[in-house]
Amino acid sequence: MSKEEAIIKLIPAFRKYGYEGATLTLLSKASGLGKASLYHYFPGGKSEMAAAVFEYIGIYFGELVLKTLQGEEKPAVKIQAACDSLREFYDSGRNSCFLAIMSFGEADKLFHDKVKARLELMVESLAEVLVDAGIEKEIAQMRSLDAIATIQGALVLVRILDDTEPFERVIEGLVGRLLG
Repeated sequence: MSKEEAIIKLIPAFRKYGYEGATLTLLSKASGLGKASLYHYFPGGKSEMAAAVFEYIGIYFGELVLKTLQGEEKPAVKIQAACDSLREFYDSGRNSCFLAIMSFGEADKLFHDKVKARLELMVESLAEVLVDAGIEKEIAQMRSLDAIATIQGALVLVRILDDTEPFERVIEGLVGRLLG
């Protein structure tokens, strides 16, 4: 198994148990690797595993979602493409947000600056599209932040209600709320 394959197998364990709950035993089971093999790939232990997962997810999010906000298409087209990509990225809300997972407890102490930078990149990327649509920069920033807060809230509701409808509703209405 390659290191990348191990990282991919670790993602669900961190998403399900969080940083603190993802014990080495659970991570070993999730990856299919013994603890010694995990330490071979990640000599820094669980924090290095989490950092690798964080980086992997960040690259994937950038390629899948943020890239849709670039280019020459009309703002509404770019935002709709981002919404479609968010639906895929979060599996219609079934996948917890890794930024949220890494923003509390011991993980926050280790990854706060990286989490904050990723969030700021998301806000700024979306706000730039809104500015291109003719929305004043300050309002674009607020709408972008509100949209991300709404998506995060929908992800929490999906987890609690075991129903993807809140996420789907938020995604369906996002273009209109942002540009309206």
